Order: sequence, then C-alpha cells, then structure tokens
Amino acid sequence: MTRQPSMSHGTAYALLAGLFALVVAVSGALYAGFGSSLPRVSTDDRPGGGQGSAAPASSGQWVGTWATAPAATEPTGGEDGQRAASGYPDTSLRNVIHTSVGGSAARVRLSNVFGTEPLTITHASLALAAAPSAPAAAPGSMRPLTFGTHRTVTLAPGQHVTSDPVRLRVPAATDLLVTLYSPDPSGPATYHPFARQTSYLATGNHTEDVTGAPYTEETTSWRHVTGVDVWSTQATGAVVALGDSLTDGITSSVGANRRWTDFLATRLRTEPGTPHHSVLNAGISGNRILLDAPADRPGNGPSALHRLERDVLSRTGVRTVVLQLGLNDMGKQPQQTDPAELVRGLEELARRAQAHGIRAVGTTITPFGGHSAHTPQLERVRQQANTALRTSETFDAVIDFDTALRDPEHPDRLLPVYDSGDHIHPNDNGFRAMSDAITWQALTPTTPPTPL
Repeated sequence: MTRQPSMSHGTAYALLAGLFALVVAVSGALYAGFGSSLPRVSTDDRPGGGQGSAAPASSGQWVGTWATAPAATEPTGGEDGQRAASGYPDTSLRNVIHTSVGGSAARVRLSNVFGTEPLTITHASLALAAAPSAPAAAPGSMRPLTFGTHRTVTLAPGQHVTSDPVRLRVPAATDLLVTLYSPDPSGPATYHPFARQTSYLATGNHTEDVTGAPYTEETTSWRHVTGVDVWSTQATGAVVALGDSLTDGITSSVGANRRWTDFLATRLRTEPGTPHHSVLNAGISGNRILLDAPADRPGNGPSALHRLERDVLSRTGVRTVVLQLGLNDMGKQPQQTDPAELVRGLEELARRAQAHGIRAVGTTITPFGGHSAHTPQLERVRQQANTALRTSETFDAVIDFDTALRDPEHPDRLLPVYDSGDHIHPNDNGFRAMSDAITWQALTPTTPPTPL
C-alpha cells in the first residue's frame, strides 16, 4: 500500500481556518429569513441546508412566495366545537396555498401565535398539488419537513418556527400542499378564516399521502401555516399588501386566485419592465388601522399598527408595503369619524416601514355608498381622508383605488360592473381593476434596489 504524504502544519492550519470561516458564515445565515423568533431551526440558509446535502449553493436568495396573516384562534362553537377546541388532534391538516414566484427550494413558516397551549407537530410535509385545489400530490414532489433536522417540533404559545429548506422545484403560480399532523390536543388552532381556498382534513396521520384519498373533509381556513419562502435566482424582492377584506379578497371566486394581489402577482411576472417581485397577502377581513378586534369578533385580528412587525417587517425579502385600510375604522363601532386620525395611522405605518428600508405605498379609501354602514357623515370623512392621502408627503407613492373603482356618475358608490352586490366589496372584475391601478413605478424606487 502506498503511504499518503502527511499534511504540513501550515496546510492543516489553513484548512481549519477555512472550515471555521464556513461555520461562521453558515451560523450567520441562521438569522436570515422570517425573523429572529425562537426556536431557530435552519442549519443553513442555502437550498438543501439541514438536509445532509453537500451540494454547493447556487446564486440566488430567499424570498417569500406566499403568506397569510394569522387572525385569531379558531372559534370552538358549533357542531365541531370540541374538535376545534382541542386543535384537531390525530388529524392531518392539508393546507392548499398558491405561489406567486418560483424557486429551486422551499421552506415553510408555522405559527402558534394565538395559541394558549404548546403545539407539538410530529410530522409535516410539503408537496406540489397534482391539480389546482386538489388534495393529491404531484408525483415525485412529496417532501417531509424537518426543524433543526428533527421531524418533531414544539411551538410554545406565541411562537413561530421556520422549517429547514427542502430541495423542490417550485413553479410560479402553482398550488402547494402544506400538511401538518399533531397527535395530541393543543388548544384552538391559530388560523386565517377566509382563505377563499379549499383545504382538507383527514383523520389519522396521512402527512405524506400522495393520493389525496384520505382527505375527505373540506375546509375554507388555513391553520398554523403562515408563509412559504423559495430560493429564487429571478425574484428581486417581495411586495406585502397590508389590508382588510378588500385585500383578503373575501368576495373573490373561491379557488380561482382572483384577489387583487393575485392579479398583481401575475402582472409582475409577465409584464415587461415591471419589477420581478413576489406578492404576499397580509389582508384580514374586518381589520382596522387603529383598533384591535373586539372580543366578540376576534377573527378581525389585531390592528394594523399592532401587526405590522409580524405580518410585514418580518417577511422574507420585503421591499414594498401597500397599505389598504380605513373602511372598517369608519364603519365598525366605535366609528372613527376624524379623517385626520385615519391618515395619521396610515402615515405612522408608512414611517415605521420606511425606518426599516421598506418602501411605503398608501392607497385611497374605496366607495361604499349603498352599504348599510354608509352615511353622509362617513362619506365626508372618506372624501376628506382621501384628499389628505392624495397630497400626503409621507408615502413614497399613493395608489388611487377610489378613482379606480368608483362610479363616475355616483362617486360615493362602486361602479356596478365592479360591485360584488354588497356595495362595499369588489367582484373579480373589481379586484382586477385594483391591480391595474398600480404602476410599477409606485412599487419600485427610481434607483435600482440593493441585492437581497
């Protein structure tokens, strides 16, 4: 046997120094992504990190491709109250979500932010849906998720966690399946109630089932999953829409992805000259700028001022926030009838985002004449607030959703072709008009962005 030459002290030192530098770099990468909340689980911020892969990282960056804003814990009344109150133990929750941009790897954010008990997830998976809104997985796409290389993760009340990355070719504008299984009771689930998307439940652990056959129960809520990032070589950042039911898309077609944020995501992928940004939806139906949801309507969520950090600033790769709020402050009790207070709240949100290097885009308050909450007094409040918003120097840009949706002959009302029928929420055509009102110059500064 030929003896290999021994390594010199200098060579060994150089090798150790290089390894040390690599460890430091990887450790620093742990703090990128969804924020700094514990437990920190990713062992490497590159595709395949934490999966035992030795493949080198490709050029690119993490960017959010989908998000939702957790609103509250799930109500425990009704026929299914007991199961909801215990957090669906021994049940597989298959959340169907829709991407805005694609990538070569993915990681998932889970939340127990409103939970009152620890949540232990023993199995989790990510897959491409075999067909839009279907519970079956595309062949070869099922990936088990780990957390710090472990299959099981426990989230204390108020915590969120980000999975280790998995290698998966994620297309833009496609449905993903995020499936979670907890064997034990954990208290009511943190959820987003108005998903406008059909998801599924199955009794027992069917986390990695690819057929979809066990998923016989449908649901219109997302539970525990609040974000998905992809490793992208094309996307240059994310736009987050912080809003109420108009952003949540409460009257858009179920499963069709026709919220204004979906139309905007399509434009940013396909129109020449537009920034290649993802679009993340942080809308909560019933949400306000200034006040948290009342005790009898917890699903309306914390105020925008209270959730900005969680739902906007902590998102991966965020470049711009679009602020679409104000209707519920005026229309819900106690009513806010001072337009200066509405504008003050929106400008405070803008300044806080700008302090983190995020471009802040304001929007005017849309018409709601004909709705039961509308009064001549509130119409004056809306008009005065919109005048102030259009002339505000706080925002980096202002999008005129009022002008885009109103009936020119009855400017206090939605144009009939855009009205869902309740005289406050747009239909699919109206949501498209909201997207069309947004110019790429409003979303992007005139100087090129710094790489992520």
